Amino acid sequence: MDATRTSQQLEETIDNFERSKMKDIKKIFTEFITIEMAFHAKALEVYTNAYQHIKDIDEDEDLEVFRSSLHPPEYLSRLGIVRANSKSSFDKSGSTKPMPGSFQNQQTPNNRRKNQLEDEVDDEEEDGDDDDDDDEH
Repeated sequence: MDATRTSQQLEETIDNFERSKMKDIKKIFTEFITIEMAFHAKALEVYTNAYQHIKDIDEDEDLEVFRSSLHPPEYLSRLGIVRANSKSSFDKSGSTKPMPGSFQNQQTPNNRRKNQLEDEVDDEEEDGDDDDDDDEH
């Protein structure tokens, strides 16, 4: 009788161990799969966003911008040389203005309109400054 009882207790202990082991493994794999699904869902969002940005590229317009950066108008390149050699290329705020044709000043389709508006405002300010200079002479 003791042998049967010990055998039954041993079987119960083994069953409890297996049950506990299966619960732990199930929990670990469930957490792992959940984390992996969240990672891949985020990756899919990023890839979808990148795909949309790539689809929105206007090849003709970008090629035009690229070509214009290769062959800037001659007066702009001369002006760039003068500004590069000049010590007075600081604007009113004390920072240097980017030279035409430089990497900082290359226009992309997304910021072309913004730069045009800024140039118009700068031109208006310069015209106003010129009038003041004429009055002083």
